[in-house]
This record gives sequence, structure tokens and C-alpha cells, in this order.
Amino acid sequence: RTMSKQTAHTCLLPYPALPLQYLRYLPPAYESTDEKFPLVIFLHGSGERGTVLDLVAKHGWPRYVNEGAEYPFILVSPQLPEGCHWCGQINTLNGFLDHLIATLRVDPKRIYITGLSDGGTGVWLWGMNNAGRFAAMIPVCGAGILWGSFEMVRTPVWAFHGDMDGAIHYTESTRMVDQINRCGGNARVTIYPGVGHDSWEQAYTDPALIDWMLAQHL
Repeated sequence: RTMSKQTAHTCLLPYPALPLQYLRYLPPAYESTDEKFPLVIFLHGSGERGTVLDLVAKHGWPRYVNEGAEYPFILVSPQLPEGCHWCGQINTLNGFLDHLIATLRVDPKRIYITGLSDGGTGVWLWGMNNAGRFAAMIPVCGAGILWGSFEMVRTPVWAFHGDMDGAIHYTESTRMVDQINRCGGNARVTIYPGVGHDSWEQAYTDPALIDWMLAQHL
């Protein structure tokens, strides 16, 4: 089943026996070369959970692929079952990343994670637990855990938030970035004035973001 240039896949993971649906986008050069490509894993928000995979492409880079955008990286967007949250799926995500590395030509030095809202929180939590695997992290309007900041000092972070966000307060991003930097890390945050929870609209269309992300290597 093809949706624009994204294809639907299911990955059966040994733990916790969860069939994970996901959308996969391969860059235009993927089929014509044997080189390895950067990998971006996109974590959706709570409104896109369930079994209708098309929902995953409602926002962010998966949406723009469906609208015709082309990117120089592999983009993989898994879908959470109804009632689940990314912060409770760290083992699942680790197994999923192992699966992607085993089945795609992924450059292991250029693996990036991003997500919005519940997915932004998932980025903070996954990064806190496995920062050594990622070349950069881009949490959008998410919430992290301060005591995990030290785990991310070696991972470049660019967070985004709107200062009128009524769902997750923008200080959830600023305090994480401040704490990572206090620990000696490399984190930055963009706060959009007058913007509510949908700061992903600006974040994922910022032309500087992809350039910054792809410049980061392990």
C-alpha cells in the first residue's frame, strides 16, 4: 500500500509482542546507490494514535512528504496503539531502531529523533535513556525529566515550543535546555511568541532545521 512516496509497513517486535505499524519514506537516491543514508524517526502526538496509519502523516515531515516534499534522509514514522504513550515504549523503540538498522541502509553515525507533543516528550525520554545512539534530538512542544539532562550532554538538542501553549507549557522545553547546558551540553530552544500548542507548524518548515540536523554526526 503506497501513500504518496511513503509506504506502510508492520514490524513485529519480540518485546512487548507489539505489532508496530509505521510509514517509511526513502530519499530519491536510495534505489540508485548502495550508500548509507541518515535516518530520522518521527514520533507523532497523542491524537494520531490508533490503527489508521494515515493519521501519522497529519503533521510534520510525514505530512510534507505526502504533499510532495523530498528529503535527503530516510524518514520513518511509527504509530502508537490507542491508549499508549511514547514514554512507556522505550524498549519497543529500541527494538524498532534495531530493526530499521538491520533492514535499511542506515548511516549509524547519523540517526536523529524528533516528535511533537506526546512525541516530543517521547524524544526527551528516549534520548535520556539512549542518547549515545543519536546524532541529534529535536523535541517539539514536549516535556522532559530534569534529572535525565546529564544523560544528553553529548547529544545536540534543538527544542521548539510556543509561548502560548496551553497543553504543555513552554517552560518544559526551556528548563530542559537550560539544565543540559548547565551540565556542559549543547542544547538550544526556539520559542515562538503568540503560538499555541501547534508550534510544529513553524518548527518543521524552518529551513535552518534540516541543515542543522544533518550537520550533526556521532
